[in-house]
Amino acid sequence: MKTVAIIGTNGLPAKYGGFETLTNYLVENLDKSTYNIIVYCSKTPTKDRLEFYNGAKLVYFPFKANGWQSMIYDFVTIIHALFKASDLIILGFSGAFAFPLNKIFKKNIIFNIGGIEWEKVRGSKFTSKFEIGLKKYMEKLCVTNSNKVIIDNLYFNDYIVKRYKKTPVLAEYGGDHAKRIDITSEMIHKYPFLNTDYALSVSRAQEDMNIHLLIEAYKEVPEKRIVIISNWHISEYGQKLFDENVNKYDNIILLKAIYDSKELDTIRSHTSLYIHTHSLCGTAPSLVEAMSLNIPIISFDVPTNRFTTENKTMFFKDVSSLIQILNELNSEKLLEIKNKMSEIAKRRYIWRRISGIYQNNLT
Repeated sequence: MKTVAIIGTNGLPAKYGGFETLTNYLVENLDKSTYNIIVYCSKTPTKDRLEFYNGAKLVYFPFKANGWQSMIYDFVTIIHALFKASDLIILGFSGAFAFPLNKIFKKNIIFNIGGIEWEKVRGSKFTSKFEIGLKKYMEKLCVTNSNKVIIDNLYFNDYIVKRYKKTPVLAEYGGDHAKRIDITSEMIHKYPFLNTDYALSVSRAQEDMNIHLLIEAYKEVPEKRIVIISNWHISEYGQKLFDENVNKYDNIILLKAIYDSKELDTIRSHTSLYIHTHSLCGTAPSLVEAMSLNIPIISFDVPTNRFTTENKTMFFKDVSSLIQILNELNSEKLLEIKNKMSEIAKRRYIWRRISGIYQNNLT
């Protein structure tokens, strides 16, 4: 049997973002009669460590998977995996400086680029110039020293082909793990808006998530209700929006991040509209999950979101265009969008299908 190592996440069980969820379903779906699977896990208290999860061996290192320690964490786990595994699935480019070592080991590296990270840099002119240059160099190390490059959105295809003369493999995210859940009396007590008609948006509190557009638009349509879920405290941008708007408007409900999947799925299951605001993501997990839940979608207008939705919904770029869409939507249009989004999700955003793409690229 061959050994596959999955590198670049907090580890399992999945508690965080898209890469962790991807890891969870790769472990579930990869053929265990052919492959032993190792999943590298970040710093975890000894009492909370599992030796195995769903048949995968969990290996822990004393570093955090996020922040500045992520570079050390990914670097050392890649080196460890080069000795232990025949195939390395590496998620993200934090361990870039370990990639050239594969010229010695000659293992099969499958690299998920996760997006064009240098385009997301924000800061002072000097800081931005340095960080952009560093991220471009790290990206180059990863792509040029990988056997296969995975992209999660077709928008990135031309970028990889033109910049690196490589043909990437498209493997998006699954959304079929999101489940429709009935409302309970306990949930209504906690979230009274569940008894009303409401739109929903879920995102991180970053400026490129455009939460401010949602808030400004809904101030102008007080007869319509929006629920916005975010980790407001992670940024000055988020905290400022939360402090200025929480409990100020009857139709704008701001909730802190919800990490309980059943609770989140209950709220998502009963919304009449999901508004996707991300502008710098590839195929956003939150978007394909909403599509899989058979919810009507409208989306911020960038090429990645148009690829994800196959250009079959309505798109906005600013406050005025969002208000216009909200005023134009009716039950007939919502049903049409819902059916189109559901059909796409059932055809494309299935974890078994996505896992099969990764397995087809293993040795």
